[in-house]
Amino acid sequence: MTAWTNLLIRTGTDRGRANMLWNMAGSFCYAFASMVLSFVVLRIAGEDDGGIFSFGFSTVGQQMFLLAYFGIRPFQITDGKGEYRFGDYLHHRYLTCVLALLLGGGYLLVSGYTARKAGILFLLVGYKVVDGLADVYESEFQRQGRLYLTGKSNTFRTVLSVGVFLTVLLVGGNLFAACVAALCAQLAGLFLFDTAVLRALEGVDYGWAGARMRALTASTALLFVSVFLDFYVFSAAKYAIDAHLGDAASGYFNVIFMPTSVINLAAGFVIRPFLTDLTGRWDGGERKKFAGRLLQISAVIGALTALAIGGVIALGHPVLALMEWLLGSAYAGKLTCYHLAFGLIVLGGGCYALLNLHYYALVIMRRQRVIFGIYLVAAAAAAVAAPRLVILGGIEGAAWEYLVLMAGMTAAFVICAWAGVFEKGRKGNGGI
Repeated sequence: MTAWTNLLIRTGTDRGRANMLWNMAGSFCYAFASMVLSFVVLRIAGEDDGGIFSFGFSTVGQQMFLLAYFGIRPFQITDGKGEYRFGDYLHHRYLTCVLALLLGGGYLLVSGYTARKAGILFLLVGYKVVDGLADVYESEFQRQGRLYLTGKSNTFRTVLSVGVFLTVLLVGGNLFAACVAALCAQLAGLFLFDTAVLRALEGVDYGWAGARMRALTASTALLFVSVFLDFYVFSAAKYAIDAHLGDAASGYFNVIFMPTSVINLAAGFVIRPFLTDLTGRWDGGERKKFAGRLLQISAVIGALTALAIGGVIALGHPVLALMEWLLGSAYAGKLTCYHLAFGLIVLGGGCYALLNLHYYALVIMRRQRVIFGIYLVAAAAAAVAAPRLVILGGIEGAAWEYLVLMAGMTAAFVICAWAGVFEKGRKGNGGI
């Protein structure tokens, strides 16, 4: 073990406390960067480049991240019995990352974008795919009971890559060059904070077998399709805006979309530390305790959402005006006119946070088919509704589309999860 990895592995306090604190730090850094970067690029590079970056970073790149991710994280971190080795998860992730790069490149080739826009978007796809590769290491840290290492990786990789990106953008003013630099920094962070650290831990099995990888794919295929469809539903309004309203509108929509990151960040603080606890209770057949914990977390997410809505009612317009001031005089009036859309998106973000909690509950129950069914119906609805509402109502129409779909999916997930809790005739570990 090198001095570097030893420094990262040390907790400095009891492990439980370190897990909580570093998970909070990592989640905050990751979500804060995702939330603020689009705003900063809009300010530095202008509304068109800001819109291209926002669409690439938070939509196309994130969609390809989910292809690389394959929906496996909740499956891996709840694999407490060691059904699959880390090597199985790792080599499976290699394949999905390559597939994500190929699919992302193929989409951009047929998109009709200019060469410059397509190049920037592909670099951001690469950045997000590296994020997807890092996730398999961070999931293993959590499975090994070392969530604090996941938090450290998220914190340090984000600070490194975002710092390099902003430095190059500020010095040279070239968005393409800044994206190249960010991708290089992301690769360096993967090695420094993930691969080297996991190699230093004892008891990690790097063995893999094709048969197990095929079984892993079969076990998680519906989760992958579900997560992929989930993000499409989540981002359908953004795709419609890019297609029908242009780059500048994409930038503005992503700015008023920022509060959803704050809500999901706060919800993540609550949900993540309890996933292994929920898994243990379900696997142990302790349904009443499982239900009690699920209800507690739901109440906290509901309170956070109510607090956010209250903040929008009281401070929404001044906050949007402040953002306009920070962006510069050229942006006067371009955000405050979307005050209603801002509130709708915040409410939709609260629904999405509650949805995610019950998604994890269904994963723990191994109800992949139920998850897939919900997302399939929602994706079909999004494909029809998003373009029409954006054409009819612009950004405000996009906000209504987002809220209605999030509310509908949340209702479906909550009903199905609690039906699974109270279903008779099944053992605690459930089934598909």
